[in-house]
Amino acid sequence: MDVHALNNVTLALERGSFAAITGPSGSGKTTLLNLLGGLDRPDAGRIQIAGVEVTTTPADKLADFRLRHVGFVFQAFNLLPVLNVVENLEFTPALQGVSKVERRRRAQDLLKAVGLEEIGSKRPNELSGGQQQRVSVLRAIITEPELVLADEPTANLDSANASLLLDMMERLNREKGLTFIFSTHDPQVMERALRVVRLRDGAVIADDTQTHPAISVRA
Repeated sequence: MDVHALNNVTLALERGSFAAITGPSGSGKTTLLNLLGGLDRPDAGRIQIAGVEVTTTPADKLADFRLRHVGFVFQAFNLLPVLNVVENLEFTPALQGVSKVERRRRAQDLLKAVGLEEIGSKRPNELSGGQQQRVSVLRAIITEPELVLADEPTANLDSANASLLLDMMERLNREKGLTFIFSTHDPQVMERALRVVRLRDGAVIADDTQTHPAISVRA
């Protein structure tokens, strides 16, 4: 029997959204984020991000699109252990060809903006879990992508650190207009989201807002 991770999902999110995708385990949350980020391809349907048809983009060009237009935040942090915080932040701009002087400026400016400049020379194993997750968010947004996808970003944090992380992401959303889409079980995230999309068995069962599409999914 065929099992569909997502079934007849139609969803549109406007630029600058701060949205949560929620539902029980196995409802399709992570699959939807992977499709949005171009990590997976749907068997049918279309995905567009900022006017780019992700579903028909060749693999090599899709990798470049992800590099330049999508930021990822993972619950496991995924910081490079041999690099310090500033070097971790510089990693993606370096792949983009940004000069060393410019990427160092961006990293230091971001850390200063969120009050983390004192940890710039530390390696990930010298940081708390909350600090590591905040650094992983900064790494995702240092290139100011059109879309930031966060898969259960508060799952490994206590409530105090989760609140600090959400404070930072709300500020980045508000001040820089960055689009955040979360997959989450966390009530804190759902309370702060400006839009909550609920999935069950791969289908959207509730959507608490109506928006004008800039990012759209049909799968």
